[in-house]
Amino acid sequence: MNAALRLLPAVEVVAASLRTTGLPTTLASQLARQAIDGLRATMIAGSMEFNDKATVLEAAINHARLAATNLAKLPLPQTINATGTILHTGLGRAPLSARARAAVSATLNGYCQLEFNFADGARGDRQDHVEPLLRQLTGCAAALVVNNCAGATVLMLQALAQGREVIVSRGELVEIGGSFRVPEIMASAGCRLVEVGSTNKTRLDDYRRAITPNTALLLKVHKSNFIQEGFVAEVTTSELVALGAERGIPVGVDQGSGCLVDLAAYGIQAPRLGDELAAGAGLVCCSGDKLLGGPQAGIILGSQELINACKRHPLARALRADKLVLAALAGTLQDYLLGDPLVTIPTLALLTEPITAVKARAEKLFALLSANGHATLEPGKSAVGSGAAPTQGPATWVLKLSGHAPDRVARALRLDPAHVIARIARDAVLIDLRTVADDGIVALAAAINRATTERTTHG
Repeated sequence: MNAALRLLPAVEVVAASLRTTGLPTTLASQLARQAIDGLRATMIAGSMEFNDKATVLEAAINHARLAATNLAKLPLPQTINATGTILHTGLGRAPLSARARAAVSATLNGYCQLEFNFADGARGDRQDHVEPLLRQLTGCAAALVVNNCAGATVLMLQALAQGREVIVSRGELVEIGGSFRVPEIMASAGCRLVEVGSTNKTRLDDYRRAITPNTALLLKVHKSNFIQEGFVAEVTTSELVALGAERGIPVGVDQGSGCLVDLAAYGIQAPRLGDELAAGAGLVCCSGDKLLGGPQAGIILGSQELINACKRHPLARALRADKLVLAALAGTLQDYLLGDPLVTIPTLALLTEPITAVKARAEKLFALLSANGHATLEPGKSAVGSGAAPTQGPATWVLKLSGHAPDRVARALRLDPAHVIARIARDAVLIDLRTVADDGIVALAAAINRATTERTTHG
C-alpha cells in the first residue's frame, strides 16, 4: 500500500495544471489538495488501483478540474418542469411574472430606495414598498412581510402569545413539508398549546370550555395538504371571531396558500385571504410563493394594533424580507391591482389555461420526436402542489414514454443540459405539458430524443 501511495503527485504539480485554466492560485491549491486526498482515500479503501505516476497524475488533475467546473456552474440552473405540479417546491414553486422579474432586475442595478425617505432624507421603512399595495388589494388595516410563512407564524405567536396559551383544534395540528408541525412551532415560540375537539370533529363549545385567563390567542390552521371527509365538523373563522370578541381574545389564521382570487370555476376550491379578513380575523398569515404567485415570503395581514405588536417584536428584524423579495412581491401585487392576474401571473395562468392549449402543446411535442413508436398522448390530471389544494388539479395532457427503462430515462432527462424533470407512473415516464412553456417544446423534444436512444437507456 505504501508503494501505491507513493505514486500520488505533489500538490503543486496538480495546482500548476489548474492555474493554466485561469483559476486563482489559492483555489487551485485547495482543489489540488482535495483531489489528491480523495484519491488517497480510495486507494486505501481498495476501490481504485494505479500502476504508474502518470495515470495517478491524470486522475488527480481530472478530479480537480471537475471540482472547478462544478464550482463555476450556475447556482440555480433552469429546468423544464414536466411533472405537472404547478407549485413544485423542489423547482422553486411559483414562477415570477414579467412585472415581478422587471422589478427585481431594476433593484439589482446599483443602489435602491430600500429604507430611505426621499422627501426628508431620513431613514424610511422597507415595508412601505408592499404594505400600501396589500392594504389596497385585501382591505386589511395593516400588513407585514417577512421571509416565509413559517416565520410569519412564529412571529405572530411570539408577539401575541409567548408564555401563554394558544387554542387549536386537534384536526388542525398539521404537518407540512420539511416536518413543519404546528405543535413543534408552538413550543419553539414559547407558547402552551391547548388542543380542543377531536381529530375529525371540533365544535365552538370545545374552544369556549378551554378558555382560561391565560389564553392569548385562538388559532385556526387551514388543512392545506390533506382533506377530511365523512363524519367531520369544524368551526368557521367567523364563529371563532365572535367567541374571541365575547372573551376579548384575538383570532389568528394561518391561511397558507395566499389565494386572492376565486378559482372555483377552474375546479380549485381554496380559502381566500379576503374571506378570512372579512370574517374578522385579527391576523391572517400566508405564503407569497403559493397561489398568490409571487416570491417566497411570509405575509401577515390584520388590524393595526396586532400588526404593530408583530413589527415591534425583535424577531421581526431577524425574519425581515430583503430588497429582492420586496421588489418581486410588489411587482406581483401590482399585477393583481393593475391587470388580469389570471393572465399575467404564471401560477394562475398555468392553473386556468384551457385544456385545448395544453393538448396543442402535447401534439407539437409528439410531432418533434424522432422515434415515437413507444410514445403516446393521454389525458391526465395535473397537481396544484405545495399543499395549496391537495386533491385538486386541472385537466392536462401527458406524453407517455414506454418501452424503455423508466428510471434510466428519467435520470437521463434530469442530467440533460435542459434538465427535464418528469414523473414515473405505470412503468413509464410521463411528460405533463401543462407545466411546460410554449417556448420550451423544442428543447424538451431534443432532450427526450437524446434520453430515449438505445445507448442512453440501455447502455
